[in-house]
Order: sequence, then structure tokens, then C-alpha cells
Amino acid sequence: MAEGLHLFADNGAFEELFGDFKRKYGLRCILQGMGARWPSEEEKWAFWSRLIRHYCGMYKKSAVMCDLQTIVGEKDYFIITSNGECHFEMSGFAPDKIYEIEGEWLNMQCALRCHDTLYPTLEPAAKMAAAQENGRIPADLVPRCPVCKGPMQIHMIMDKYFIPKTESRMRYENFLKQYRGKKLAVLELGIGWRNQLIKEPLMRLVDREPNAFYMTINLGEVYILDNIREKSLGFDGPLEEILSELSAEYRR
Repeated sequence: MAEGLHLFADNGAFEELFGDFKRKYGLRCILQGMGARWPSEEEKWAFWSRLIRHYCGMYKKSAVMCDLQTIVGEKDYFIITSNGECHFEMSGFAPDKIYEIEGEWLNMQCALRCHDTLYPTLEPAAKMAAAQENGRIPADLVPRCPVCKGPMQIHMIMDKYFIPKTESRMRYENFLKQYRGKKLAVLELGIGWRNQLIKEPLMRLVDREPNAFYMTINLGEVYILDNIREKSLGFDGPLEEILSELSAEYRR
């Protein structure tokens, strides 16, 4: 679920935020920038700080999140996501009920993983974004590891040095164990058929759990395995419109 954040899109929003990077480096989408090998730390952090300030620092709780909270209500829940921008947590969902499977933008780590501590990025990113000129931040604002003094990187899966969210994964696994054999609703939002990290494991979960039900919402592409089709429901359409209709039903 991306709330208007399109990592693969070369659209107006990308042009407005990163038009200078597009022309200078040939970037065509946010995802390219996230995985780029930057010429310098000053340029790398100019990109990341601008991204974090815009999509995290300036984030306001959306209608999609409000509708989702209405649907969840007082029921127990767990969120597994690969978004990374922490909008669920920033919208009021409990941090211990969220597993950011590929890491998150609001933390950074030692790029060489000399230790496993994570450090917040929101405040440093705001300072870096405000001070950057010509696609670079001042050298004195470049984050450095407090232990080895080497470079830092955003806490996202980029290489072998990624620090996995072991505690979050264990909480997710314990949640699934707690509801094994019980009624379980899987609500999948905005995930395409190629997703191997979330979609495939969720469909396997529904297949083996006799009392599980699977609902997927995705614009232009709804994929459901044949062996779970009888206990599944798919909606092809805009996420915000469908969730709004579902939440209206819950309010009645």
C-alpha cells in the first residue's frame, strides 16, 4: 500500500521532487535513487533527506489510514509491509504490531554493520534537506557511524550488511501461532502478483489455515491462487475508494 507514493513511476510527483536528480543522473523513479551508487555521501544524503522530509516529515494521516483503522476497529491485528516510509506507525497503528520487512526510512545504520544499533533519521534529514544546494548537502552534515566513523545508510535491504528486524519478525510469527486454527482475515492492499516477500507467503498461509479468509485490493491486477479462490475475494480498483466503501459498511 503506497498512498500516492509510486516507487517505480516517472510521473509529475517525481519530476517535482527530484527533477534535478533526473536530469543530472538520469534517474527515472524513486526506486532507482534508493538503489543508486552515488558519487559522494553528500549527494547520497541529499537524495535521501529530500525523500524522507517529503514523504515522512511532511506526512499527514490520510483518509486511507482512517478507513483502515475503522475496519480494524478493536480487533487484534498485525501489519506486514515492505513500504519503508512508516506511515502505518505515523498514523497511529501500534509499532509493536508492525513488521517493516525490508527496513524503514526513519532509521539509519552503520553501512558496514560494525554494530547493530539503529539511529533515527527524521530530524537529521530535515536539517540536511534544508541545507542542501545543487543536489548536495554540506560535508559537516553527512552522517557518520558513531563507532567506526564510517558511512551510514538508510535501514533498508540494500546489501549483506542490512540489520534484520528480528524482534518484529518474531512478534509477527507469534501472532500467527496465536491464531492458528482460528478465524483469521487477511487483508492485502496494493500488492502485485510478483511480490514474493508478502503476497506469496500470505496466500500459502490462507491455504493451510482452514478458517482463514483472503481479501486483496489492487488497481489493475488481482491475482488469487486457484486453491484458495473459494475463500477469497478480490477487488480491482482504487484503494482509497474501495476502503472508503468498506469502512462505511463498518460504520453502519
